[in-house]
Amino acid sequence: MTDHLLDAFFALHHALPRQSPGSDATTRRLLALTGPRPARPRVLDLGCGPGRAALLLAAEAGAEVTAVDLHQPFLDELREAADARGLGERIRTVRADMAELTGPLFADASFDLVWAEGSAYIIGFDTALRDWRRLLAPGGSMVITDCVWTTDAPSDGARAFWERHAALRPVADNTAAAVAAGYDVRGVLVQPDSDWDEYYLPLAERVAAADPAVPGMEAALAATREELAVRREYGAEYGYAGYVLRTSASGPETAADTARREGAEPAPR
Repeated sequence: MTDHLLDAFFALHHALPRQSPGSDATTRRLLALTGPRPARPRVLDLGCGPGRAALLLAAEAGAEVTAVDLHQPFLDELREAADARGLGERIRTVRADMAELTGPLFADASFDLVWAEGSAYIIGFDTALRDWRRLLAPGGSMVITDCVWTTDAPSDGARAFWERHAALRPVADNTAAAVAAGYDVRGVLVQPDSDWDEYYLPLAERVAAADPAVPGMEAALAATREELAVRREYGAEYGYAGYVLRTSASGPETAADTARREGAEPAPR
């Protein structure tokens, strides 16, 4: 992707409430499926975008959130929103590549919950399962949402589009991959169509108002219009699904882990 096209793409998405299909209701449902958690869980939100999930997790789960994205303007949006809501002390923003999580912030067993709504496709579902598992503390959970086929026989048009963008699989195949990677599957949630509206309706308004004369914008608009059109025509054939996972062999729990899980010790910042 050229610099102009990338800039145009981000301009189209700047200040949108979401960068993938989702909703606060879905975030809450996925969070509920994770089960018991520490009083102040340490959460790693990967590919956080403008931070809709991070804000909810901090406000409603009492989480200490490390929010990671490569696009600094998204992190700036999140920082501004967190400060405005009085959550600035609970959310740390970090510009980093989710494929290269190195350094003391991303040490093994550092998080009670790894969260990735609409972002794991960047490195691939299986890679995310493999590479992010080490980040979970004993008893920790992972929540990943991913685009999936919802039919056994996708049409040629839908398949042709997605083969250019991501390798979609049925829900059952992703579930089997999670089990094979050593996770217990606590729950699977196929997201409602309304979650797509929360993303696509504001995006469609942005497309209608965009100036095609901006460098790179014409190509960005064409790609986005195609994506919206494919959803209108083939939306019954694919969707987003959320997977709530827990490691089935996380290692022995220490006394400190037990104390944190039972809420007797606050999470370190």
